[in-house]
Amino acid sequence: MKLLQKTGLFIAAALMVVACGPGNNTVETGDAQEVAAGSGMTLAVDASSSKINWTGYKPAGKHWGFIPLTEGEVMVEGESLTGARFVFDITGLKIEDMEESNEFYGKLWGHLQSADFFDAENHPQAVFELTAVEPFSAGSIQDKEEFVTEYTPAKDSELSSNPTHWISGNLTMRGVTKNIKFPATVSIANGSVAAKAGFNIDRTAWGLAYGDESNAVDKAKDQFIYNTVSVQFDIQAN
Repeated sequence: MKLLQKTGLFIAAALMVVACGPGNNTVETGDAQEVAAGSGMTLAVDASSSKINWTGYKPAGKHWGFIPLTEGEVMVEGESLTGARFVFDITGLKIEDMEESNEFYGKLWGHLQSADFFDAENHPQAVFELTAVEPFSAGSIQDKEEFVTEYTPAKDSELSSNPTHWISGNLTMRGVTKNIKFPATVSIANGSVAAKAGFNIDRTAWGLAYGDESNAVDKAKDQFIYNTVSVQFDIQAN
């Protein structure tokens, strides 16, 4: 069992929460959980039609891009998702809001790869492993309150569209493993799986703590970066 492609968190990104707290309709982050054993049929992720995007925010602007998936698998039994594992290449992170020829592209890319963020030299991969799946219950998604500026991060409720399930899984970045729970739209039919999701993660939970907003009120608007990173994925497995 294994799975996922393009994003980014993380990333800043990108990259996966954010609105911590109790409640079935809350995107949240917690301690690592036991990985789902998985059963049934194993499907390979289609890297050509799957992607994971990230958006990072600061009061004066935002950046976005993706992190490529290097390998991924999902396991299904009947119409149930039973297991999944995705591996991402942090060193392959791309920034899409500027041209690679732009001198600031290289500076930002290098900064994200450095020990200030992903520490890609020591931790070149990020891994997501499914731990639980449950039906999405009716009701609204609870949003985290953010420090308000011109570029306040998107809300979880704005990033998710018609979710069918709550997905939980262990996300490992920079040598730190945390469990994240988020809403997703999952469809399983005719030997294939399609999954879409949009949610926020708190980058500092994985040690991506450069320029964090802990003292945002005392900082100039351009001197900190939001802890929140938006993650969106569109996965196809056959």
